[in-house]
Amino acid sequence: MKYIGLDLGSRTLGISLSDNTGLIASSYKTIRHNEEYDFLLNEVKKIVEEVNAKAIVLGFPKNMNNTIGPKGELSIMFKQKLEEIINIPVYLQDERLTTKSATDMLIMGNVSRKGRKKVVDSIAATIILQSFLDKKGKEDGQK
Repeated sequence: MKYIGLDLGSRTLGISLSDNTGLIASSYKTIRHNEEYDFLLNEVKKIVEEVNAKAIVLGFPKNMNNTIGPKGELSIMFKQKLEEIINIPVYLQDERLTTKSATDMLIMGNVSRKGRKKVVDSIAATIILQSFLDKKGKEDGQK
């Protein structure tokens, strides 16, 4: 089953895709936006149709103390809107520290600051999606 991972930021939307087996996530692309969420909804819908995705995994930014702040509320709203226009399940996945992890990985790979800025959100989306797939695999009894 094919999944799409999303990392919704204030200026960008990082996107990742799983393979057809739903086991491995990889970076897809980053879409820049200026809080034009209707534009993003249409772009995600196009990608879902293009790759024949069966579910979406949306990063859910919770505070470190497990409370939900303004960005978390935005993700909940975006999830609801996605579900209204796209007839597939949308799952929220805790995304605490994913952008930092993505940045650290890119720094270790000697990617320039300019280069990191271009891909960090899609890498964060990949981490979000892979975390979901790993958790799902454990729940399904896979190794």
